[in-house]
Amino acid sequence: MTKKGFIFDLDGVIVDTAKYHFLAWKKLANSLNIDFTEEENEQLKGVSRVRSLEKILSWGNKTISEDKFTELMAKKNDDYLSHISKMDENEILPDVPRVLNRLREKQQPISLGSASKNARTILERVNLREHFNAIVDGNDVSKAKPDPEVFLIAAELLNINPKDCIVFEDSVAGVEAANVADMVSIGIGDKKILRDADYVFKDFTEISDEFIIALIKN
Repeated sequence: MTKKGFIFDLDGVIVDTAKYHFLAWKKLANSLNIDFTEEENEQLKGVSRVRSLEKILSWGNKTISEDKFTELMAKKNDDYLSHISKMDENEILPDVPRVLNRLREKQQPISLGSASKNARTILERVNLREHFNAIVDGNDVSKAKPDPEVFLIAAELLNINPKDCIVFEDSVAGVEAANVADMVSIGIGDKKILRDADYVFKDFTEISDEFIIALIKN
């Protein structure tokens, strides 16, 4: 059977850690007397920690010293880590294990392609680490999505041509990165938001085994 490379984003695709980012950013913003809503949190999806804090400060018209900035970033991460340290298999989004198992049965190489610097920890916590032939996370890249760097590194590690790779993403920036890399982009989430993806599904329960086989054969 032909080999394709299957690359999965983490947050919002395999597990929903967005809620923990939201809680941690909200706590930080509120400590600076800045209001922080779920809508604003949406704008931070797939965005680096530095850029996220810059955005929050600009929304609140606040300027802080470089030292304070560094201190707040560390604080946010500690807060987030305290949430994810309690994660377990119940946090895996519906039908993700089925799709991963199907791909493994068909001997298809699988990689993670995530901006999260805590990706390895999270995969260990939810017991999915062994499904992945390669992991590319925030520690391995210098450019954030929509730059395709994370996916191109994943393709290289899997030893698969980028045009033979399929990416599962829940963010606009991630879909754009997959498209720029000339990979098949599959949006997980809202069709209206992820309209630039080649395919969009609400979640993995909508992705049939037949569809997975078709992706491998195409």
